[in-house]
Amino acid sequence: MDFRGAVLSSGRVSFSGATFPGGEVFFDRASFSGGRVFFDRASFSGGKVSFLRASFSGGLVSFDRAAFSDGEVSFREASFSGGRTSFNHASFSGGAVSFTTASGPAPYGLLGAVGTPAPTATVTLSFAWMHPVP
Repeated sequence: MDFRGAVLSSGRVSFSGATFPGGEVFFDRASFSGGRVFFDRASFSGGKVSFLRASFSGGLVSFDRAAFSDGEVSFREASFSGGRTSFNHASFSGGAVSFTTASGPAPYGLLGAVGTPAPTATVTLSFAWMHPVP
């Protein structure tokens, strides 16, 4: 599936409960600037899902209780500058999830969710989130 460059600025879009078991899904350079987008309880269990350079600047984007168990999910160079992006109670039990060079404040609940990943999970966070400037 290809959502590259999509503009989500109003309304409601739900991927809640969706399973991403393989293949490739792209949200590269997508703009989440308003409305509500839900990935709640989604299962990222294989393949590749990319949010490369996506912009989270308004509205709500929720990954609450999403399960990252295999495959590759990338938020590299994503910008979290406004609105609310949430990973409350998300689980990271396998695969690779990257927030390398993401900017802005860490999404709500993310740092707590990755605090206890399984030994097979690789979660790479933005340096700025791990070493905040006082």
